[in-house]
Amino acid sequence: MVFLKVVLLALLTRAQEPVCRLQGRPELPLFSKDGNIIIGGIFSLRSSIVPRTQTFTNIPEAIKCHGLSLREFQFSQTMVFAIEEINNSTDILPGVSLGYKMYDACGSITLAIRAAMALMNGQEEGTLSEKSCTKPSTALAIVGHSSSSPTIGIATTIGGFRIPVISHFATCACLSNRDAFPTFFRTIPSDYHQSRALAQLVKHFEWTWIGTIRSDNDYGNSGMATFVKAARQEGICIEYSEAFIRTDPREVLLRIIDVIKKSTSKVIVAFLAKGEMTVLLEELLLQNVTGMQWIGSESWITASNFATGESYNVLRGAIGFSIGSAVITGLKEFLLNVNPYNDPDNIFLKEFWETVFSCTLTTRDKTENINPCTGSENLRDVNNQFTDVSELRVSNNVYKAVYAIANSLHNLFTCKNEQSPFPDKTCPNLMKIEPWQVLHYMKTVNFTTKTGETVFFDDNGDPAARYELVNWQPNKNGQTEFVTVGFYDASLPAGKQFTMNNISIVWANDQDKATKSVCSESCPPGTRKAIQKGKPVCCFDCISCAEGEISNQTDSNDCLKCPVEYWSNKQRDECILKDIEFLSFGEIMGIVLVICSLVGTCVTIAIAVVFFCYRETPIVRANNSELSFLLLFSLALCFLCSLTFIGQPSEWSCMLRHTAFGITFVLCISCVLGKTIVVLMAFRATLPGDNIMKWFGPIQQRLSVFTLTFIQGLICTLWLAISPPFPNKNIKSHKDRIILECEVGSAAAFCAVLGYIGFLAAMCFVLAFLARKLPDNFNEAKFITFSMLIFCAVWITFIPAYISSPGKYTVAVEIFAILASSFGLLFCIFGPKCYVILLKPEQNTKKHLMGKVQ
Repeated sequence: MVFLKVVLLALLTRAQEPVCRLQGRPELPLFSKDGNIIIGGIFSLRSSIVPRTQTFTNIPEAIKCHGLSLREFQFSQTMVFAIEEINNSTDILPGVSLGYKMYDACGSITLAIRAAMALMNGQEEGTLSEKSCTKPSTALAIVGHSSSSPTIGIATTIGGFRIPVISHFATCACLSNRDAFPTFFRTIPSDYHQSRALAQLVKHFEWTWIGTIRSDNDYGNSGMATFVKAARQEGICIEYSEAFIRTDPREVLLRIIDVIKKSTSKVIVAFLAKGEMTVLLEELLLQNVTGMQWIGSESWITASNFATGESYNVLRGAIGFSIGSAVITGLKEFLLNVNPYNDPDNIFLKEFWETVFSCTLTTRDKTENINPCTGSENLRDVNNQFTDVSELRVSNNVYKAVYAIANSLHNLFTCKNEQSPFPDKTCPNLMKIEPWQVLHYMKTVNFTTKTGETVFFDDNGDPAARYELVNWQPNKNGQTEFVTVGFYDASLPAGKQFTMNNISIVWANDQDKATKSVCSESCPPGTRKAIQKGKPVCCFDCISCAEGEISNQTDSNDCLKCPVEYWSNKQRDECILKDIEFLSFGEIMGIVLVICSLVGTCVTIAIAVVFFCYRETPIVRANNSELSFLLLFSLALCFLCSLTFIGQPSEWSCMLRHTAFGITFVLCISCVLGKTIVVLMAFRATLPGDNIMKWFGPIQQRLSVFTLTFIQGLICTLWLAISPPFPNKNIKSHKDRIILECEVGSAAAFCAVLGYIGFLAAMCFVLAFLARKLPDNFNEAKFITFSMLIFCAVWITFIPAYISSPGKYTVAVEIFAILASSFGLLFCIFGPKCYVILLKPEQNTKKHLMGKVQ
């Protein structure tokens, strides 16, 4: 029991003591300087990590990095320059000195998080026996990182501690999520805007068939996902989409190179981080892959080391969006004054110097060195990514990030009450500044840099999205320049965000115009696109529009139907008025029918003249001259009524043609019927005691003709009163033309008119047939029979011919039937009589007609 009490007492005593203890080896900054306020910086000053194998039997060795990144070194020294400039200024943070601690993450997420923890907790060794475990952060704000994935790790790790993180080059759109990253800010726009800008760029140059390559990390995957979505909305198809990371085996790169070689697209959108672009470019050089039009993201499109030597041959004419450049006064001199002799204990500066000048600095033990440095080396004599300040784009973002933190601190120290987060708008305790206070003022910071740029952050911690469209162009000296050929401003209205300058662009292979990259050639007007089965929408066949449909634009998805009175031309690219068809007087068919009609009228008149001249002869007197003259008059009207069917239909012509046809033919048939009845009655009257002729004398004949004709006139009158014929544009019978025709109006009335004519013709035929063998040398009944046979045959064959005839030929068939039946009646009834009168006058006697001449 005593032993247990001792153990419990020891545990309780230890539990009351602070238990914060540094685990593992301390992580010391590469560059540091004391100050009243410390700003952290995390950069990838070395390019990669030395591979190592874990045995899981010993404590892992410290992570080692190798390879210098001159570009990242310039970023870090730009941060130092900005802090020194602020410390020497009286306009911002007067009396307050800024210090810094900078760590190297080597592009590793693990090291980036470790550096963030070091900046947050400090690196005191031993047990914190008398200090609180909730000690304030060493750094009140952190600048970094240059890549999205390490930045995500940093922002996620320290976001809960409300320490502001401001990145100069992390562009992943995912970092705009305020719920996940509440303390994150950046001075470079989100890839959401860059991806959409790239889609508009591809659309502008009409590249609809492209390939894409991306970094297989947060930066590449997020940016490419946004680009693909925007590209599809613009009608752009992606032939292939490949992803890799620089640590992948070479086989992965070889497979991607093979895909590029076999592809048909000539444009590649490379959403790659600079590290991935470096290894890809090396493999492209080995495989001699040239002639492709590269579209780059902001991470590598202005990398000067890619634009020299053999690399330029691969990326010749590259184009892409970049953040704006600036001139930072004094930075060039500051960078040139970097010297390891001023800080001999700094291992990184020593490695930097030895790498740049290919010499070895004297070691502390004064041992012999191979190619020792002379001390006369000067950075003014070299030109590399560290000393090159011609394209201060990302470095300018670092500069703005430091000034954003400084302005937030300035607003905090000057205690702007309208922005104060404290109760009753009180001022903070300047002796104990907390990171969350800096975070509060960071959200509302708004200032203008010395270069005239306005810096502020929206609700997501993002700046205004503005890009320059740069093109790789050789200058007179043979060097590559990044020439600005356009702009993109996401703050402008849709349709005006992307603009081009009037500057000529250098394309791949030094072509004078943009490379053409399509899966299928454009479909010209008059055709439509038909998607090829199993392929993207950009791969299609061009199919000609159907009759009556057009497409008046290139690459039409559908053909448009022409309006009712229009039809497509031969090219199928324009709707033209349909041909209007009717039987006109000016065409050959119309002229022939008019001539036939006039000839028939003239012949009828000539026969009437002959009959009038020989009216006292027996043959004329024996054939009821009164009905004969009335029949000739009706036949002349029949010939003339055919003229009403020729010409453009109108309301009056439509009513006239049908009614005139119906009445004149009934008048004609009535006369023939009267003559037939007279013949029958005359022979019956010769029988003894038969006095039938008194019931069918001249008065009765006139009355019967009038009555029969009046009935037809009454039918026509009712027809015109109830539903008269009217002109109509027939667009259904023929698709390519409009037929002007006369609609009958009332079908029942039209059938009644035709049926009445048919009834009289049938009756006349039957009576004439019965009287055809009556004894007489000139029995008129046989000629009437033959004429009625022709009449009925013509109109019976007229029906199928009328139905099957297209357009104006329908009217022509109707006219032909009228003329044929009229000529049949004329020649069959009056032809034999005229023959006897004019050529056989010896037969024109009463004895011959009575059959008494042998």
